[in-house]
Amino acid sequence: MNDYYATLGVAKGASAEDIKLAYRRASRAHHPDIVGHTPAAEEEFKRINAAFEVLSDPKKRELYDLGVDPLAPGGGAAGGAGANPFGGFSASFAGFGDVFEAMFNAAAGGSAGQAGPLSRSSRGRDQLERISIELKEAVFGVAKEITYSTYLTCGGCGGSCCAPGTAPQTCSACRGRGVRERLVRSLLGTVRTMDPCRQCQGFGNIIASPCPECSGQGRVRGLTSVEVQIPAGVDSGNRLRMTGRGEAGPAGGPPADLYIEFKVKRHPDFVRDGDDLVATLPIPMTAAALGAAIVVETLDGPREVGIRPGSQPGAVITLEGLGVGRLNQKTRGDLLVHLDVQVPTDLDDSQRELLRRLALERHEERPEARLASTGGVFSRLKDKLTGR
Repeated sequence: MNDYYATLGVAKGASAEDIKLAYRRASRAHHPDIVGHTPAAEEEFKRINAAFEVLSDPKKRELYDLGVDPLAPGGGAAGGAGANPFGGFSASFAGFGDVFEAMFNAAAGGSAGQAGPLSRSSRGRDQLERISIELKEAVFGVAKEITYSTYLTCGGCGGSCCAPGTAPQTCSACRGRGVRERLVRSLLGTVRTMDPCRQCQGFGNIIASPCPECSGQGRVRGLTSVEVQIPAGVDSGNRLRMTGRGEAGPAGGPPADLYIEFKVKRHPDFVRDGDDLVATLPIPMTAAALGAAIVVETLDGPREVGIRPGSQPGAVITLEGLGVGRLNQKTRGDLLVHLDVQVPTDLDDSQRELLRRLALERHEERPEARLASTGGVFSRLKDKLTGR
């Protein structure tokens, strides 16, 4: 059995992309137009094309890895034409290999059901690109231009795969049909099968002069840019589909789709909680006790936060409509401001005296307290630990 992996110079576990690159290198190095039209050169070029045909087709490659050459007459078993586990019955059942091959190909959507030449062009593959955006961009939405690498239609041939001034030549073996008929004799009688033409690999034509820019693929790898309209409300992991912005298909095939996946960066002041934003506002204990109006910087600009007299640590002040924009809606979440009451640690003598006088006035110079069974931080902690 032909060693197709060795022909292309790749390992057995090579990826589809590695196989494509190896085929391009081999076809350029051994093309008859480059090395000369000698029988040896043409035979080697056919071997390279046959190897690529098998290894680039997942179904054919699976058969080949199981020890069956899809291009060999009679199924191409790894044991060779004379290998037969049933001994003397090999001659009697010799025709069944071709019949079973035709039936298998038909069931797999292969050559037996092929009514005409195959198309060289096909749709490209969908592509995924990941980009990072700022929290503010996720809150309000933004238009960003991104540049990414993909397959583009070859500018040298426009996707025709042919060198400028040339065109595909009709295959002389199948006369453009892409298939060749053959008769298989068996105990069931004579069966007529349709197999892909091996000279043109079923395309019905031959690219005698491949485009030098794309090596006859009709597309090249390159950079392109696109403007992405990022809607307000996107979050990390969300994806945006852009139709027709993915890989260009081989031989002028239609482009696939591009998917943009977002990752929202951390913000130093705000944390996102669904459609809401959460922030902590440190305030002095005097402001918490007496009340105050404090101007804070939000993503919408400066806003005034009203601190009620007697505000407790952890109290939450809601600024409505200053959160994250909701996807496909005109409304927004809220900004939740958590108060962090700061206890002074650097009092001077006069300040300490003022606080002592306050404590005397409030009869708090010797505070008496007991652990509460309900309410408070410790109670909430207890409920959490006990699952209440």
